Amino acid sequence: MTIRVLIADDHAPTREDVRAALEHDAEFEVCAEAVDAPGAVAGALRERPDVCLLDVHMPGRGVAAAWEIHARLPRTKVVMLTVSRADVDLFAALHAGALGYLLKDMDPRSLARALQSVLAGEVAIPRELVGQVVEGFRDPSARRRQAFAEGSAQQLTSREWQVLELLRQNLSTAQIARRLVLSPVTVRTHVNAILRKLQLRDRDELRRHFSEADR
Repeated sequence: MTIRVLIADDHAPTREDVRAALEHDAEFEVCAEAVDAPGAVAGALRERPDVCLLDVHMPGRGVAAAWEIHARLPRTKVVMLTVSRADVDLFAALHAGALGYLLKDMDPRSLARALQSVLAGEVAIPRELVGQVVEGFRDPSARRRQAFAEGSAQQLTSREWQVLELLRQNLSTAQIARRLVLSPVTVRTHVNAILRKLQLRDRDELRRHFSEADR
């Protein structure tokens, strides 16, 4: 049976290399490509692939795409492909529902095996990062830092995750509107939806949650 894969990465040579590595194995077919998080979500909903291979730091945030794809297509496996070894990216991806966190400097010949292991029910994490996962679960402060990404946040859309990330950077409504090429009214609508879903009263309470999560 053919394994259908969506590749999402804003770096075209990376997409080409990944496609070549996967399609070298006749078992794989790249059914769609995307350059950002909204495109990844749209492509996943259209193609319903077996696996979505997402870059963590592509425009719109790969983790935001992972949340939405995992929530809306529970049978589709999500795997991150990244250069980042940072704890914050690793744990955010796992909390978003990713079943793999692969590094771009891995042997391309290992990529197909890693995706096959995910489809077989395993979690694909490089040996060098396993220690960080274990330590994170041992350390209560690490779990507290991830609390913001749990629960109701799973209901946020990819656009709301983009707005939330800019709110974290203390950008104003007007600045967010310019950054995302939206109207201020649309931004305020997204902010109100975020506050409602996270069960927060206002932006001040949201900022307090940011501060607690970053401790």
